[in-house]
Amino acid sequence: MNLRLRIAIILAITSSFIFLESCKIKYSFTGASICPEATTISIQYFENYAPLAPPTIGQDFTEKLRDAFISQTNLNLIDNGGDLKLEGKITFYRADPIAVQSSEVAAQNRLTIKVDATYETICDPKQNFQRTFTRFADFDASTSLSSVESTLIEEINDQLVQDIFNQSVSNW
Repeated sequence: MNLRLRIAIILAITSSFIFLESCKIKYSFTGASICPEATTISIQYFENYAPLAPPTIGQDFTEKLRDAFISQTNLNLIDNGGDLKLEGKITFYRADPIAVQSSEVAAQNRLTIKVDATYETICDPKQNFQRTFTRFADFDASTSLSSVESTLIEEINDQLVQDIFNQSVSNW
């Protein structure tokens, strides 16, 4: 092999390593891809603006969202001014009949929760968003809402948190 070919190969390999090194993104086994400049996240309290919701729903949702980011990323949670910022509010909470039997009595009811979320990142302003996330869970109409409410809220909150997580750091 001549000297010019060897030099060309060495330069190609070196430039490939330099290029790959400059394109770093943090990846995790959860599917999160976060730019290396982001080391902190601030998640503000999601206040409850839904009049029929239980009084603790805002606190429960906020804690579940914070736990998800702490356990599924390497970000440090801080009170304000994080590299990634999440804030929002719970805007809707209602149980409605969804399946009516022949006797015009509901066979199934649906609990629906809506959360408005705003996300900002220092990495790429095109990833910022402000959107409403909606999830629901169905329950038998012969069961009172109060007897299954905490279970349904937990199930819906899990889904909403995963939706917000995926939208913000998984780029799905």
